[in-house]
Amino acid sequence: MATLPNPLPRLASDPSGRSLGLQLPPGRLIDPVTEDSSDGPVLWHAEKGAAPGHWAALGGRAGRAGLLPVLVDVGGGQGGPQRWDLMPGQVSYPGDHDAEDVLADFWEADEEEDEGYWDDETAEMLAPFGPDWPGLAPSPSLTIDPAVCAAQVADSLTDGARSWPEDPRLALVPARRSADIPAAVGWSGPVNHEGDVARLCAVLRSWEDRFGIRVVALGFDLLVVSVAAPPTTTQEAEAVAAEHFAFCPDNVTQGPGSLREYAKQLVGERAWFFRWD
Repeated sequence: MATLPNPLPRLASDPSGRSLGLQLPPGRLIDPVTEDSSDGPVLWHAEKGAAPGHWAALGGRAGRAGLLPVLVDVGGGQGGPQRWDLMPGQVSYPGDHDAEDVLADFWEADEEEDEGYWDDETAEMLAPFGPDWPGLAPSPSLTIDPAVCAAQVADSLTDGARSWPEDPRLALVPARRSADIPAAVGWSGPVNHEGDVARLCAVLRSWEDRFGIRVVALGFDLLVVSVAAPPTTTQEAEAVAAEHFAFCPDNVTQGPGSLREYAKQLVGERAWFFRWD
């Protein structure tokens, strides 16, 4: 995957990051699980847990150094990113994929494989849409700066009020844009749905452009993005919900069970959670 020059190897001899204009706490460099990349570590994360204010304090300076912030969960049964089988060398480039083509492929794939896929139960679950891909949702107006929104969502994930992430750490990733972070580290969280996470990152890029999203947190199989321009009406939310279903069907099938009910959760919501079972 094409990336910017990787500043992370410099932290091996300069753990504080001063040569990059940073003041980093003690941290850990994470290498890819395979030796298919010569660019060195794919991620740095702090040794101590993240707290409200950490994202805002480091995020801007890190961006100027070619690194983007993301929270990683080192708790839970799967452990931290050193156990996530990160393989950036096996990932394509997000810019090589078209977001709408990717979503349409997901929406229509099962129907093409099984002529009887679109039965009454499926039609009820995905109403008001039918078997043909309904197209991309329109873009609401930004109501907050995306960087400010990302910091607010990061703070809400590190204030101890949620059950997930269990043990969040602030991490830095060399990536061109926030939407590319999963591909830049070779994240395999959605592998049961899509083996090349760059295809999903193409959708994240589209959401970055249309909804001002930022990738805020990664777990073993869970992704959280902040949303600076969430849908404001039921109709807008249903169009976004169709994209979410194509992107991560488990959000609907293992959640409220219908796209209309799921859409109600998206109206005005500043954080989108995705988990692939």
